Amino acid sequence: MTFVWAAATDPGRVRPHNEDALWPSPEGTGAARGEAAGPFLAAVADGMGGHVAGEVASRLAIETAVATEGDAVARVRAANEAVFTTSLDRPRLAGMGTTMTLALFSDEGVEIGHIGDSRAYLFRGGELRQLTRDHSLVAEMVASGELRPEEVAEHPFRSVITRALGMESRVAVDRVEQDLLPGDCFLICSDGLNTMLDHTAIAALLTGSDGPASAAASLIKAANRAGGLDNITVVLVDVRT
Repeated sequence: MTFVWAAATDPGRVRPHNEDALWPSPEGTGAARGEAAGPFLAAVADGMGGHVAGEVASRLAIETAVATEGDAVARVRAANEAVFTTSLDRPRLAGMGTTMTLALFSDEGVEIGHIGDSRAYLFRGGELRQLTRDHSLVAEMVASGELRPEEVAEHPFRSVITRALGMESRVAVDRVEQDLLPGDCFLICSDGLNTMLDHTAIAALLTGSDGPASAAASLIKAANRAGGLDNITVVLVDVRT
């Protein structure tokens, strides 16, 4: 398998700083593209805890995960330990944390390690499917029947997440495994994308794109046009023979 990828991040139209981090990591323009054979790593982290702390947490999580050997879950766990330990060692960073959605691609398939409310999607045969489950208060309320899906966007606690890296020394990490088919497109994103664009809008933009780079640019542009209320980060990976 060959993996054709594009990665892009944007602060959005409201936030003065970008607390997201991603891999592959763009330099300068905020966008990058390339092609790789497996194993190939793609990841998004959305930091929290204030400007400095959020940026540190997400960047440290990505750097640690990339440098760690092992499967997707092991890499996310190593990132958690790094963020948690650093927050203890540096008091001004106390309470920092980050989401992480990390995908490790190989010829055998893709393994995803996930915590928080960043997401991984599979776009296959014209249909978009969310592969990860949000660790958020509103997601739990929808699952329990307390909240209807269409009410999530307006809920006052829609940004409250229930699980994140850096909060405890050990953390439960979701593992998702998915087979690969030529023509598959995987999207990993921070919630700055999916809170601005619904499932249908994302699918339409992926349908109309001619590859990962154009899709990444279109998604960020559309999220900003819809309000750009948060940092927007996307990594797209096309599977080819």
